[in-house]
Amino acid sequence: MTQEEIRLSESGARRKHWKRWGPYLSERAWGTVREDYSSLGDAWEHFSHDQARSRAYRWNEDGLAGISDRRQSTCFAVALWNGRDPILKERVFGLTGNEGNHGEDVKEYYFYLDSTPTHSYMKYLYKYPQAEFPYRQLVEENRRRNKNQAEFELLDTGVFNEDRYFDVFVEYAKADSEDILIQITVANRGPEAANLRLLPTVWFRNTWSWGGRDRRPELHQARPAPHPAIELHHDQLGNRWLHCEGSPELLFTQNETNARRLFGGENRTPYVKDGIHDYVVHGLKDAVNPQHTGTKAAAHYQLTVQAGATAVVRLRLAHSDFKGKNPFEGFDKMFALRQHEADEFYRTIIPQNLSPDAQNVMRQGFAGMLWSKQFYHYVIKDWLQGDPGNPPPPQERKHGRNHEWTHLYNADVISMPDKWEYPWYAAWDLAFHCIPLALVDSDFAKEQLTLMLREWYMHPNGQIPAYEWSLADVNPPVHAWAAWRVYKIDKKRKGKGDRAFLQRVFHKLLLNFTWWVNRKDAEGMNIFQGGFLGLDNIGVFDRSSPLPTGGYIEQSDGTSWMAMYTLNLLAIALELATEEPCYEDVASKFWEHFIYIAHAMSHRGEDHLGLWNEEDGFFYDVLKLPDGSQFPMKIRSIVGLIPLFAVETLEPEVLDQLPDFHRRLEWFIHNRPDLTQNLACMATEGMGERRLLSIAGQEQLRSILKFMLDEREFLSPHGIRALSQFHRDNPYRLVVQGTEHRVDYEPGESSTGLFGGNSNWRGPIWFPVNYLLVESLQKFHHYLGDDFQVEFPTGSGTMMSLWEVAGQLSRRITSVFLQDEKGRRPVFGNLEKFQTDPHWRDLVLFHEYFHGDSGAGIGASHQTGWTGVVAKLMQQIGVSGEPSRRQKSRKPPAATVAAD
Repeated sequence: MTQEEIRLSESGARRKHWKRWGPYLSERAWGTVREDYSSLGDAWEHFSHDQARSRAYRWNEDGLAGISDRRQSTCFAVALWNGRDPILKERVFGLTGNEGNHGEDVKEYYFYLDSTPTHSYMKYLYKYPQAEFPYRQLVEENRRRNKNQAEFELLDTGVFNEDRYFDVFVEYAKADSEDILIQITVANRGPEAANLRLLPTVWFRNTWSWGGRDRRPELHQARPAPHPAIELHHDQLGNRWLHCEGSPELLFTQNETNARRLFGGENRTPYVKDGIHDYVVHGLKDAVNPQHTGTKAAAHYQLTVQAGATAVVRLRLAHSDFKGKNPFEGFDKMFALRQHEADEFYRTIIPQNLSPDAQNVMRQGFAGMLWSKQFYHYVIKDWLQGDPGNPPPPQERKHGRNHEWTHLYNADVISMPDKWEYPWYAAWDLAFHCIPLALVDSDFAKEQLTLMLREWYMHPNGQIPAYEWSLADVNPPVHAWAAWRVYKIDKKRKGKGDRAFLQRVFHKLLLNFTWWVNRKDAEGMNIFQGGFLGLDNIGVFDRSSPLPTGGYIEQSDGTSWMAMYTLNLLAIALELATEEPCYEDVASKFWEHFIYIAHAMSHRGEDHLGLWNEEDGFFYDVLKLPDGSQFPMKIRSIVGLIPLFAVETLEPEVLDQLPDFHRRLEWFIHNRPDLTQNLACMATEGMGERRLLSIAGQEQLRSILKFMLDEREFLSPHGIRALSQFHRDNPYRLVVQGTEHRVDYEPGESSTGLFGGNSNWRGPIWFPVNYLLVESLQKFHHYLGDDFQVEFPTGSGTMMSLWEVAGQLSRRITSVFLQDEKGRRPVFGNLEKFQTDPHWRDLVLFHEYFHGDSGAGIGASHQTGWTGVVAKLMQQIGVSGEPSRRQKSRKPPAATVAAD
């Protein structure tokens, strides 16, 4: 075991709390639903970025390159001032949903460079302009632009011209679980010497101003120069010290709202949250406490950094005051050791036969996953009722957003999609996060999946909370898939499966499955509606709202997700049944349920349309109108590819081990041909004597793949588009009550305001669905073998097995991040600074989605969350190497089967 694996083992056994401290500080707490106490429910306007420096947060804190303990009682982050900005740089800036021409968007450059799963070593980079930060210009120019124009970015303002900026590297190394070494390196990339105020800041989350019983903790100066120290005292956490190298000035204030600035009221204390800002930026000497006490404090370093030079500041946050000893003795040696151990750990994870460039991308992908952990705090009952001694929330809240989720009590470290743009969990995002997370920390991945099913998260009716803006919205039911995949990844790495985890999630998922069956099948015909299902503006209507036509949509994707769900639960039940035969009965139930759903998708009866369109050879949604009429909405989108996700193979040894299940399966095949004869063949044994369970039969599979692998349709140089390029010249149109609704192919940002306007499923490449497509093709090949071949690309005349097609897709998807023969990365698009500058070109951003033609990154720039599945694809490519064009074996390499 590597040293990091030993730490993970100690943490898992609770022998040592290596994960107590980590990057659990949000990058945006303002503009969130939790902090919104308005009557209109407009979170962005109620609590703005301008208020954030002056207003104490109710629910959680934010900061720049920050850390906290896992309950976020104590926080540490970096603040900066270049002498020109109107405000102290304490947090990352971006546009609200109302300000951006494509919705909310962060407007800064920062990068997660490294992290181990116990956060024993972490590295972060922030690029800080030396000119005044163009806050107003970014807001005004983006407001001026329409949805057909590109976003106006920070590079476009010219503040990085002549390289007049600082690279601020923030690194953490744990000497022990409660002893954190902090090193801040400031590099001046500009042509002249430049001044910088550096303010490492420590503070307590405000838990005492809301009418509860929490006593206010205290910070005070414990020792003057040299190496001054700030002592932290907290009733529950005890004492800690922040040791500061050199002779910085220590500044103290309170983490309390500046009511005078914001509301014209009276402050509870003369020293408020923005006191350090006022002292540094405006020179107000009485803004900080001369008694050197408070709940927020900063070490004020005034640096002059020569052109091309660096300055280093070292600190230590520890549970020891060192009793007169030098707290920085052995600092560099320990830092080097933790860096070495991080390298050692990742050599066991990242295949060494990958190119150095691919290894770097993978390493940063894992770093982004691990830096995106956040303490997430949201207690609906308290949020609805308000706090004692504070103004009551508006009456509208009692019947507004999330009012039916009064059981929900969230106060945990959770993997976020993006800690700035999406600083709240999203259920189906989280499922994808857990796949790459399982490669480095399977215990954390399992904890995340279990957490969403706990009684203080899952609704009493069985629904899993979707996301903060609307907990009752419906995400695709991929939780069972993720649990099954994490179980198998963990089993492969450790040699033994965690059956207790599998049983725990299986029993809770039964409740969620029942909710789906009872709530989302309008006619009881095994065809599901679901709603928007995470695909935002995929369709002609906002699927989460009542349709302008009346009626409802029978969804190809909703029904397919449910078919996939039944197969996932079937796979789990079969695994559990190998040791506990009682699970055979429930396995049979899910197998039969899958048959009914798969049959219903294609055969609804004489008076009902199926979702499979025989004429086109593709799956479509069907619109059901109040007068009983119905018709397919012929949009060639990912909605018609999702049926491929519902595929599973049954191994012969499993069937031999479970004779009761095997007997029921054979009985159903022979006695219910009305349900099974037109589906994927379950009677015929495939490669390795396997059985196939799939919505799509072989001919349907060929027809769907003909569209999917056509470069004039879905297939791009960088993966599968969410909408066929066919709709560029052939938009889908539907006229309702004199209003035309349409879907056009849009490879980049959305030009419609449908569903908020900042998410686009009308042409870009999305990694989660691409990952599932690769996995599905591998599963089909697992049954069909090399003899089943298709053209890749369609029309090329080149025939490939599905295993080879999956490999080709994987390489196209991962190519988004890799340098091509000209040294350019598609993800960077036409950003020359990123493509050519040595201080930028190897810094990778894992975007929310990617341009359908060029592969350029779009949407949230740090959504390593589900885009992080690229690390799993790279790992699989690295393990398998480059497969030959004609793989002759009857079975794919065991190491790279999707099930692993």
